[in-house]
Parts: sequence; C-alpha cells; structure tokens
Amino acid sequence: MTEQANDHAWLTAVLSGVDVGVHAVDIRGFTIYYNDSAGRLDGLQTNEVVGRHLLDVFPSLNEETSSLLRVLRSQETISYRRQTYTNYRGDEVHTTNTTRPVYAGDRLIGALEIAADMTEMKHLAERVVDLQAARLSQPGAKGKGARGVSGVVWSLADLLTATPEVSRVVEMAKKVAETSSPVLVYGETGTGKELLVQGIHSASARSGCAFIAQNCAALPGALLEGILFGTVKGSFTGAENRPGLFELSHGGTLFLDELNSMPPDLQAKLLRVLEDQQVRRLGDNKSIPVDVRIVAAMNVDPEEAVRSGQLRADLYYRVRVAALRLPPLAERPADIPLLIDHFIALYNRRFGKSVRALAEDAQSILVNASWRGNVRELKHAIEAAMIVVDGDLIERHHLPAYLLRDLRPVNDQPNTVTDDVVGTDGALILSLSERLARSERLWIQEALTKSCGHIANAAAILGIPRQTLQSKMKKYGLWQHHRE
Repeated sequence: MTEQANDHAWLTAVLSGVDVGVHAVDIRGFTIYYNDSAGRLDGLQTNEVVGRHLLDVFPSLNEETSSLLRVLRSQETISYRRQTYTNYRGDEVHTTNTTRPVYAGDRLIGALEIAADMTEMKHLAERVVDLQAARLSQPGAKGKGARGVSGVVWSLADLLTATPEVSRVVEMAKKVAETSSPVLVYGETGTGKELLVQGIHSASARSGCAFIAQNCAALPGALLEGILFGTVKGSFTGAENRPGLFELSHGGTLFLDELNSMPPDLQAKLLRVLEDQQVRRLGDNKSIPVDVRIVAAMNVDPEEAVRSGQLRADLYYRVRVAALRLPPLAERPADIPLLIDHFIALYNRRFGKSVRALAEDAQSILVNASWRGNVRELKHAIEAAMIVVDGDLIERHHLPAYLLRDLRPVNDQPNTVTDDVVGTDGALILSLSERLARSERLWIQEALTKSCGHIANAAAILGIPRQTLQSKMKKYGLWQHHRE
C-alpha cells in the first residue's frame, strides 16, 4: 500500500469513529465521503449516499435550503445552522450544521459539513414548551404560584436560615419582589438559587401569572433561541408557528438559569428584548409586546464570568439591577442543624418513619463536613440515612460511606506544636525546619476549621494572601477537601 493510500485509510478510519456526521461533496454536489454517524443521523447506509447527488438522496432540500450547496455557491462558511429535512425514505431529521468550502490551493473542490443530531433534543424541548402552554391554559393554572421542576410551590419562608448574611438576602428579596426589575442570583450549585427565585415570584404582584424556568446550558444556542423567542412557519425548513417562553411568561416571571452558558450572540438578542420589552419570533417581521420579569441565575461569580468572556458586560449590567448572592453551606455552619431537622421531618412524612434526631457523633460529622454540593448534598445525605435507619435515631453508620471516608482520625495529628518532637531521652526527633512546618500545618488546619473550610476566610485569619495559603495547602496535603 502506498503512503498516500495508507494516509487515506487512516483518515477514513478516524472519521468513521467520530460521533458527529461528516458529509463531503465535490464541486458538482455529488457525495464523495459520508461517515457512519451521518448515516445514523439520516437513517441511511453509506452506499446509499456516496456517489449520488445531494438532491437525489434528500429530495426535500433544494439549492437554497441545502447548506452544502449554498456553500459551494457562496464559498463562505456557515456555522451552527439549524437544518430540518426529510430523507428519501420520508424520515424527518433535525441537525445543527457547520459547513465549510474545501480548497486545493486556490481552487474550490467541494464542501464539508459537520452535523450534530438535534432531532430528539428538539422534540423534547418543543414538548416541554407545549406542556408549559397546556398547563398555563388550564383554568386557574396561572394562580397556583411558582412551581419548581418537582412541582413544589416555594416561597421565601422556605429558605431556612440562622445566618445573618442569608437573612439579609431574604429581606432584600422581599423588597425586590415589590418591583419588576431584573434580578441576578448567584452562588454555588446546590445553595438554593431556584428556591430563592421562585420565592421572589411568589412574593410579587406577578404570583398569579406564569413562572417558567429554562436552563440555558441544557440546549445548544440554535435550539434555545427558538424556545425563548418562538418560531413562525417557514423560518427554517420544518419550522411551525410556535410561541416562545417569553410569550408564555407574559405577565409573569421567566427564570433563566446558568445565564453565562448562553451563546454571546443570543445574549445580545436577550438584551434587546429586555431593553425593548418586545420579542420577535424567528423568521417573523413583526414584534410582539411582552411584560415579563427576568430573573437570571449563575453558579459562578458574575464579574469573573464577564472577565472570562462567558457573559456579555452589557447584559450583566442590565440584569444586575438587584444582585443577590447565596453563600455556600460552608459559610453557613449555623444553618446545618436547622436544615438537618427540616430534612428529617420531610423524610419522616415521605417515608412514614419517626426519626427524632441524629446521634451526637453523627451530628458532629455533618456539622463539620465540607459540603461541596451545599444544601442539596446535605439533603441527599439525610435522605440516604433515612432510607436505612430502623429506629428513631440516626447513628454514624447510617450516614453515606463517602462522608465517613472523608474523616481524618482524631489522633492522626498531634494536638499541640510540641507533641512528638522529642524522644524519651530528651533528644530532638525533628529538626527546626520540620518543627516549623508541623506548626504551620496545624495553624492552617485551625484556620480552615474556624472558617469552615473557606480558603479566602482562612487566609484572612492567617493574614496571608489566598494564593500563598493555596500553595501551602497543596504542600501539606490539605487541598482536597476544601473550597475556594
């Protein structure tokens, strides 16, 4: 086999194994390469496509609607274009395509398309919108309050806390609820952002109207745009007249979670809707007035998201009219016993049990755990314990095993900086540098304990920069179970 043939065989093997469809045509529009993933997308075999003209295999397309043929004509790349078509068997397919011209030197020789399957995702997303519309059309549906994914109606009173900082957030949320200004809620995953957002809606004059939530990371931008703004028939092949979430939220609240995951060009369109209070369906030439309150949420610091380019600065300034930060559970140790009691009561009702409390050692483990998953992780830990407990007291061995694995034995470390530094004969066992390192490690552990594992707070206690503390934590093996 020649080197050129070997290279061709190797490239063919690689492209055959990727999970995206790869389709290449020559300058006439005849297929010269079509991988197995493309065949799975289209419901076709490779030998049914290779060597045939595009329009013979996909009769629902034409010179305008086929991205491959358009690129051959314009010689310009088309990025992330939605396409809906029917193959010659009559199957409808939905994809997101990037199509590029292919050159040999300066001469155009064909076009290459990379396609990702959006068929199932599109159907599911549209089904969700249809269900939202159907629910809101039911008599009295708009007056039932804000419902989460689980269908539970939440209010600000459900955000349990004994921590002054969180109490201030709740009080601020009550004031925010009296207005229709945009709200930005941010905090780590599991801190209760959706509960806070729904509480704001329930406390507002909009509580009798719709509350609709959309996770911006759940859909690619090409689909998300249609879901938010709606579509009109003919805006793209296969499009139907369909209202978007803005229209369905009219008079109420639209909650956009993980806003920083929204593509920048879509963020710009969202900003325009916020400014104009009008929405235009995809492919339409007229605007529809909407009265919608936008509440956005992020699990990262919004200013860092702006600096990193995840979030447009102009959109950030528009939605941060009221910015509410929910601190991680590690900064709220006083809330842990309160939440434990609440979750025990919840699962007593749900499981038909009569657990009254945790044993002292089990309670200590939960109070001192790092809770990287925050309130949600604590809730799941209590649920796991409630499943296996038989009596009225949750013991240490009822807790999830991973919590016990994270524990360090009490006598793993010396209690004072002078323990174990001299032998029975009075001779030094450790050198001065070793003794200083041991002391430094203990002081860092003490600061981390006082700050409930929060690195920035621990650094402030020690009077050193956070970066210095991070470096020392890695040096002493203290990094794994603490947070930024």
